[in-house]
Amino acid sequence: MITNLCFHGIGTIVHERESGESRYWVTEDCFLRILDEVRESPQVRLSFDDGNRSDVSIAFPALRERELRASFFALAGRLDDPASLSSSDLRDLRSAGMAIGSHGWTHVPWRGLGEEEARRELVDARTALAEASGGEIDDVALPLGRYDRQLLGRLARVGYRTVYTSDRLPARSSAWIQARYSVTANDTVESIRSVITHRPGVRDVRNLLASRVKRIR
Repeated sequence: MITNLCFHGIGTIVHERESGESRYWVTEDCFLRILDEVRESPQVRLSFDDGNRSDVSIAFPALRERELRASFFALAGRLDDPASLSSSDLRDLRSAGMAIGSHGWTHVPWRGLGEEEARRELVDARTALAEASGGEIDDVALPLGRYDRQLLGRLARVGYRTVYTSDRLPARSSAWIQARYSVTANDTVESIRSVITHRPGVRDVRNLLASRVKRIR
């Protein structure tokens, strides 16, 4: 089993684009300490959602210094936003061995989308990000972690290799659906160490049941 850790923003958030976004930003010091904690843990995989500028200004050099790899899930609709990753940033990340995935177009939940909206978020965003980054986009991360059976069917039909959630569970390395733990402003090195090393408990059972419900509803 592996542990997928997901970051959203590093440093100080200037303004929230969505209510509650600051909860998912961690300080630079905490982020660097977490990287040092997991750098020798092959069972830990790292990813970054939302395509914030801190992915390249803070995270990228820190990862390279520690010879770590990560996946970056960008938003196609924010490529021209100065607070977000640009096309050249995506190409730099890819050329350094980082993986580039899709987080959609506008960071809206994908559950229950109409056909036109679903095409924009699942297909058009993928095409735009592939062109921007200079390579194929095979993996996708679900905005806000929301999904159901219909959405999973759509993702399978358009051919995504891996789907990343926010279900706070360990994952099998080869699974199509990869659960992740989102790192929040309240986390510390100690709390992340606990996530990586802890034995299954009541909370895991609840999260597992919630994940199963999402897949069949």
